[in-house]
Amino acid sequence: MTKPLTVLKSVGPKLVPFFKTVTIFFVLFGEESKLESVFYCAIKCLPIISLIIFVLLHGMSFSEYYSYSRKILLGLIFSCLGDAFLVWKNGYFEHGIVMFAIAQVFYAAAFGFRPLNPYAGAVCATLAAITFGYVLPGLNGVFVYLGALYMVLIFTMVWRAVARVQFFDDLWTWTKLCSCFGAVFFLVSDFIIALDIFRFQVPYSHPLIMFTYYAAQLGISLSVVDSQVDALLDKTRNTNQNGIIRS
Repeated sequence: MTKPLTVLKSVGPKLVPFFKTVTIFFVLFGEESKLESVFYCAIKCLPIISLIIFVLLHGMSFSEYYSYSRKILLGLIFSCLGDAFLVWKNGYFEHGIVMFAIAQVFYAAAFGFRPLNPYAGAVCATLAAITFGYVLPGLNGVFVYLGALYMVLIFTMVWRAVARVQFFDDLWTWTKLCSCFGAVFFLVSDFIIALDIFRFQVPYSHPLIMFTYYAAQLGISLSVVDSQVDALLDKTRNTNQNGIIRS
């Protein structure tokens, strides 16, 4: 427990801009808001921009050790674009869904497909089918296909985030747990959006959606801490195992 606490103390100052911008957002737009303005868009995107800077501050290069950070960074960038498009729901809602769909692809790619954990995958697939079946009556036109695609992508992302948490494996780190919680919060946020738009009006939907969304992005962003060290350890371990097998 000492290492996580020490690391959190070191990254804490870098998260101050995020918490400040989130506070500003909820102070200005804490209640239900249907504003379609550049000012609202800027305030809404500021927390994600702060997380983009947070990821960059933890190092960035084109080396294989920063592959995880690069994918999380791209996911945050496309999420920020999605946030901007969703401010103007009447004309750009579909664009926002596409941007977030791309973000889910990058997040899932960052989390990787090892270990596979088919049991978690089966649970996520079942939940995805149930969720889509419930939302489907409220969908029409292009939203049927966009909804199906996005449902597959976000549940895949959640599956990969859950699968990488190995509690009894020596590769387990607190950062993987952060990404797991972040993915689940992301799913909750999007589920509330789907209910509120396509099924029924959810009480206090705006603060619930934004709180869970910002918490999700925070958790996913925290997972970049020491990610290059984990990549180096993985490579070293694989190299040692291959050497043992050859000998």
